[in-house]
Amino acid sequence: MDSKTIGVTIAKLRRQNGMTQTALAEKLSVSNKAVSKWESGQGYPDITLFPKIAEIFGVSVDYLMLGEEKGITIAGTTLVDIVKNIDRYPEAGMLVHINDINYAVGGCLPNTAINLAKIDRRIPISVIGKVGNDENGRYIVSTLQKYGINVSKMCYTSQNPTSFCDVMSIPSGERTFFHKKGANAEFCPDDIDINSLNCNIFHIGYVLLLDRFDEDDKQYGTKMARFLSETQKAGIKTSIDLVSDSSGNYGKKVIPVLKYCNYVIINEIECCGIWNVEPRFDNGKINEENVRLAMQKCIDAGVRDKVVVHCKECSFALDPKGRFTTVASLKVPREDIKGTVGAGDAFCAGCLYGIYNNYADSQMLEFASAAAACNLLEANAVDGMKPRNEILMLAEKYGRLTL
Repeated sequence: MDSKTIGVTIAKLRRQNGMTQTALAEKLSVSNKAVSKWESGQGYPDITLFPKIAEIFGVSVDYLMLGEEKGITIAGTTLVDIVKNIDRYPEAGMLVHINDINYAVGGCLPNTAINLAKIDRRIPISVIGKVGNDENGRYIVSTLQKYGINVSKMCYTSQNPTSFCDVMSIPSGERTFFHKKGANAEFCPDDIDINSLNCNIFHIGYVLLLDRFDEDDKQYGTKMARFLSETQKAGIKTSIDLVSDSSGNYGKKVIPVLKYCNYVIINEIECCGIWNVEPRFDNGKINEENVRLAMQKCIDAGVRDKVVVHCKECSFALDPKGRFTTVASLKVPREDIKGTVGAGDAFCAGCLYGIYNNYADSQMLEFASAAAACNLLEANAVDGMKPRNEILMLAEKYGRLTL
């Protein structure tokens, strides 16, 4: 570690946050003389203080030590969501009226990347996916650029249109998706130059919707597994998300991938679907025992750092040491809920932010669940997200459900 670089970085962050040396010293339970010495390059904080300093300033430990941030890369499904609000789902052969139509970016890549950028614009966010050479593709890329997201590694095709999804949404918040694979079906490991990645965390979703990544591989099981193995070998931590697939083909495509994941961030249906256990009792209540069993099986299959599962009433985290954490969701009044499209991606963005900033599991889940609650306040997948401090205020406003 270079004490001069560390000192300059701490001083810059302290001033950006309008904080005096004395105020920082008080937060860290050290003397203001110690802070002064750090900033002048005459020494640096005890190694145990770096996570706390990083948390105070909302940066990574790497940034404190190196004066730069490698950030997070989001890859995977990229599409346009066409959200159609209806009063109810019709029976077969019957008609219902569409009340209004809204267009928005959708899929793992835009939703998660934009949510992260809105939470904290200081984190370098880059994206890798494939879109068509068409109006929808240009709309997606320009929207990402608007949030300062690096789109230089995006891929383009003339063989297929940009993927899109018709989202049928009813007032209760339930939604049904009709998906056109389009350019996402072409997106493959060869589209990503691992050696050119400049990130600490590489997150990709959704497994089961990326046809070329889900293809069989004789050695690794799937091409996604091979790709993630190579990414880890490059010193980058890997993270995945799944899609709730009605075919129930989780085991074949997901289990081989788990061995090469540092983080798995999925919902209760997906986690339990991998191992063919029921996530809920007949009365609809969450079956925490089964969820924890499925999470443990994911750890046993090779997940290195953390399995996170989210559902509407709570969220869970489990690590290889057996530490299991549960946090209740925010108590958002029904009348405040405008939609749930992208709530899982909002939760995922909150998790990635917490992981990137070395949050403890309880703090990570609290933040991620509050980020997911922001999503409920708007009809599309990204408009509801707020900056970090406003997310924390929202958690105080609503409180949490009683488990």
